[in-house]
Amino acid sequence: MVVATTMQKTPIRGRAADQRGLDALRRRAAGGRGGALLIRGEPGTGKSTLLRHVESTADGTVLRTAGLAEEAALPYAALHRLLQPLAGAGLPPLVERAISGGGCPPADRLRLSTAVLRLLAAAGPVVCCVDDAHLLDPASADTLGFVARRVGPHRVAVVFTAGGDGAADDPVPGVPCRWISGLAQPASRALLADLVPGGLPSDVAGALVDLARGNPQALVDLARSLTPAQRRGEAPLPRGLPLDSTLRRAYRARLALLPPDTRWLLLLAAADDHLDATELVRAAHASGTDLAALAPAELCGVLRVHGDRLTFPQPMARTVTYDEAPMGQRQAAHRLLAETLDPGRHRLRCALHRTAGTAEPSTADGDELAAAAASGRGAADALERAADLTSDPAVAAARLVAAARLAWTAGQPHRARMLLRRTPHGPAADLLAGEIELRAGAPAGALRTLLAAADRLAPAPALRALAFAGDALCYAGNHARFPGLARRAAALFDPPPPGAGIRPATPPRPGVSRADELAARYLGGMAAMLRGRHADAVEQLRRAAELGSSTADPAALTWAATASLLLADDAGADHLAGRAAEAGDVSARPRALEIRAYAEYWLGRLDAAQTTARDGLREAEAAAQDNTADTFAGFLAVLAARHGDEAACRRYAATATRRPSADLMNRPQALSEWALALLDLAAGRATDAAARIGTIADPRTGRGQLAVYMMAAPDLAEAGPTDTTAFTRWADATGDPLRRALAARCRALAQRRGSPEAAESFREALRLHRAAGNDFERARTELLFGRDQRGHAALKAALATFERLGLHAWVARTTDALRAADADPAAETLTAQQMLIARMVAAGATNREVAARLYLSTRTVDHHMRNIFVRLGIRSRIELAKLFS
Repeated sequence: MVVATTMQKTPIRGRAADQRGLDALRRRAAGGRGGALLIRGEPGTGKSTLLRHVESTADGTVLRTAGLAEEAALPYAALHRLLQPLAGAGLPPLVERAISGGGCPPADRLRLSTAVLRLLAAAGPVVCCVDDAHLLDPASADTLGFVARRVGPHRVAVVFTAGGDGAADDPVPGVPCRWISGLAQPASRALLADLVPGGLPSDVAGALVDLARGNPQALVDLARSLTPAQRRGEAPLPRGLPLDSTLRRAYRARLALLPPDTRWLLLLAAADDHLDATELVRAAHASGTDLAALAPAELCGVLRVHGDRLTFPQPMARTVTYDEAPMGQRQAAHRLLAETLDPGRHRLRCALHRTAGTAEPSTADGDELAAAAASGRGAADALERAADLTSDPAVAAARLVAAARLAWTAGQPHRARMLLRRTPHGPAADLLAGEIELRAGAPAGALRTLLAAADRLAPAPALRALAFAGDALCYAGNHARFPGLARRAAALFDPPPPGAGIRPATPPRPGVSRADELAARYLGGMAAMLRGRHADAVEQLRRAAELGSSTADPAALTWAATASLLLADDAGADHLAGRAAEAGDVSARPRALEIRAYAEYWLGRLDAAQTTARDGLREAEAAAQDNTADTFAGFLAVLAARHGDEAACRRYAATATRRPSADLMNRPQALSEWALALLDLAAGRATDAAARIGTIADPRTGRGQLAVYMMAAPDLAEAGPTDTTAFTRWADATGDPLRRALAARCRALAQRRGSPEAAESFREALRLHRAAGNDFERARTELLFGRDQRGHAALKAALATFERLGLHAWVARTTDALRAADADPAAETLTAQQMLIARMVAAGATNREVAARLYLSTRTVDHHMRNIFVRLGIRSRIELAKLFS
């Protein structure tokens, strides 16, 4: 049983769903509907912590016991400890005899089990907590399993925990099982913050989270072992669990039970993350070890063999297996692997093993590692080790920066930052540091770092630094500096002659690739677009999008996809973003998935956009890219609002804005405001919706999140009369039928409701929608058209589309609009007297004729008619007749 005092003093992180399930079990049992649950997971994942949660929240009697290896041969030992608190009230003789050492004959075991069940039922409400059920003595396990399967009619809950390995395939047969795995990155970081009250630098915390691999107990042990210098990030961090680690002792005890040959084969597997079964067989044969010695490790669940794959189901088991071996044995394992691996296919792995197997590696070993680093997995490790073996400071620094970039592209930003800490400041290091800061830190700091790097870099990497700086400006909503970036990029790409102004980029200068040209075109097009020069923007952005087809660089592909989005080429953006996501760069995937989600949204594939955004959020959190994760949360809030899920919308919006920001309106904040505005709009709070969207950006000055504002502009038009000129100009510049349809819809909404002008604008929008292909937006236009003109055909068409798309909230809105269209058009607007007069006039009566029939003066009828026109928003008797027709 793995117990940590420190963990008991901190909140339970990342286990909310498990706690809710246990609380529900406990409440049902207290109400007379008993139940049982088995919690399983690897050592240190928090099974005992959850059991303590049950104990601390239980009503009534709490009985505790645990399986102990030392008592596994003592019949009813665990049952004895469980029932001790009830002994004072007297136990049934059969039970008393069994737990006092008198045993229980096989013929009496059923009577014993039923006696225990009756005993617990009589003491109810009772919660029985049984830790480490896989170590229970068999007699207790049988009795407690019998009880757990029959507590349904009683006020009794039984909660077991057991290891998640192969030590016991099913320690309590017939009892529902809940598996718990490692903590996600956010929960791991939250737990670490609880454990170190003063906090840790983000890269230190991230490196520890990566090392712990989601195991809460590992985080506890690592946090306890840190020195003050390590907490400040001024000393190298631990590479494994400390010697006195609770978790390490638990694994050490399990490994000690295995035969020496088994531990040797496990060490070979632990020494190489990529070792397969064939390679292990070869190494075992070379060392004279029978492969059958691996069986005990497989039976106890330490190692799994799936075809040719070797896996440690419990990630910390690999770490402890390697760290617990003597240094000489570890070196012998590395030498053996270096000799038995195929050097032609695995040059890098062989070089790593040769270096690790050498007592005093040389500079030549470092050079071989660096040379082999381009040939396989583990290149970051190789370059870091090569840097350690390099005597030339400049070469060592270059190798560390290269190792950091590989760590970053592998989704390890914290390790990348730790490696950069070891390097002197230089333009290449600053470029990488700026990229990391953009996604996982403060965009303002990223901007400063990237601009400083661009000043000292050669043209090609400088263009890349400027493009990332542009991303930082867009994220922060600070577009005023974009033209300056574009001018710098144009000068790098195509320097003007002395005395000439900056001219549009033409043929690239020598040494500048297509990807670099793409960055320059992207910046130029973005700057023109943000300043409202749409014709210039379209030319440059179109070239950037075209260049995307000829590059494999994921960052360049993402810029090309962004250019396609601005050109309203949503399918092209989807394709380019997909290529960027599949390019093999883990660090680039979240941003690529973000662009893809936007493209899917514009294409009307709301469910696909939601799936992509959820995947992106998960990957951004796993890669510790906080800024991108918050952006996904904001966009998921928008999609939840579109689906009518208010609770999810507010939850995602709160997540997106939970971190403090120095930006006036960053992208997650803008998306969250848009999402909440959609809720306001759905609830009839049009003024609040317009106010929220208005805070997103000011298209006149270029401040704020202009891209988000453009996406929200059709909703702003729906909230009330507003100026959507900027959206219309963009739509016209792209020539895209969808954007032009939405612009026509905005014009319709700006006109007098029910007027012929509004109807004509709606019809124009629907004509354009037929060429656009976005069924969702077409149905929205049909809904607004039908609601405005009381048109049943448009409303029924919208209803059919929303039903087909499974958008239940929109089905409800459209159904309400149909009911309103069926109702009397003026019933809720006019008084009874006005309604009577309006009907008579609509039927063709003159004011004088109405006055005569109703015994009123003509002047009174004239007065009523003026009020009728005002209340119904019409100007003529013809419109009145149409309204009542």
